[in-house]
Amino acid sequence: MVAPSKTASAKPRVFVDATVLFAGIGWPRWSYQVLRHAAQDDFELVLIPLVIEQARRNLQAKLPTFIAAFDTWLSHIACEIALDPEPHAVLAQLDLMRDVDDVPVAVAALEAHVDYLVSEDKDFTEESATQELRKQVTIMRPVIFLREVMGWSSQELEEIRRRDWPLE
Repeated sequence: MVAPSKTASAKPRVFVDATVLFAGIGWPRWSYQVLRHAAQDDFELVLIPLVIEQARRNLQAKLPTFIAAFDTWLSHIACEIALDPEPHAVLAQLDLMRDVDDVPVAVAALEAHVDYLVSEDKDFTEESATQELRKQVTIMRPVIFLREVMGWSSQELEEIRRRDWPLE
């Protein structure tokens, strides 16, 4: 695991992929809480247009009633919108990920110099699939990010494991 690049007092730079955006809008569980921390400005959220569009496309296909919530969240969130990677940068690093469709996201995270990449995608979270990428950025599932970076307790994490809408 790579140590964060910022000093202890600086907010970490966190890149979330489309799986976190989709799950965080669709269910009030771990990814939702990561997005809440972003909204509370607990870290510097970094997104790219490609990830936003992937999440929107997945929401449209599977949870179309949540598109408005997603757009509202995006319009209120303070985040950095980094650039999608150039095609030549993606082609130069095709061996970075086992699923070539994930390479643009990985390259964008590297180009944005983030401290953490948070994902629910096994192609990112399984260590054997991302050995080279892990040399340059810390990759975590939302639950691990909440525990190790945001300081959540095991009990707090367990309480929201199966939480659903509506929240009270």
